[in-house]
Amino acid sequence: MQRLKYFYIKSVVPKLQNEFSYKNVYQIPKIEKITINRGFDESCQNSKVLDVLLNELLLISGQKPVISRAKKAIASFKVKENMPVGMFLTLRGNKMYGFLDRLINLSLPRIRDFQGVSSKSFDGFGNYNLGLNEQSMFPEIDFDKLVKIQGMDISICELSKFVLFSIT
Repeated sequence: MQRLKYFYIKSVVPKLQNEFSYKNVYQIPKIEKITINRGFDESCQNSKVLDVLLNELLLISGQKPVISRAKKAIASFKVKENMPVGMFLTLRGNKMYGFLDRLINLSLPRIRDFQGVSSKSFDGFGNYNLGLNEQSMFPEIDFDKLVKIQGMDISICELSKFVLFSIT
């Protein structure tokens, strides 16, 4: 069991249940999934650069991302049909908790002049969105082998009690 998941189950769940007087354990909010998105620009159309970026995200997350391709051509944006425009992946379960633990404890403190994350990044449903400018903060990435500095968007989605009430 992942360290963060064990901490959540043993420490956080009982405190939340006592503080908010939840009658059922399934009413307690928990993290459902983490999605990581990465968009490409014109320089990423080279297959070697695309493979390097794909392998970097594979190292960071532990799961192979899916390449999203353009459905139709848009001449004003210089996009051709079936051209790679980004990559994404969804983490759930133990991989999700492992990635979140490494993000919080290893990667975010390695950002230069890190002042914390913004509390304004929560949407109205309890989800948190985080944008990163570069991938070099992750310890899995070798700084000497970087081909292109590319950012990514990380969305942490929560399964709230409101969804559970509508399901049951």
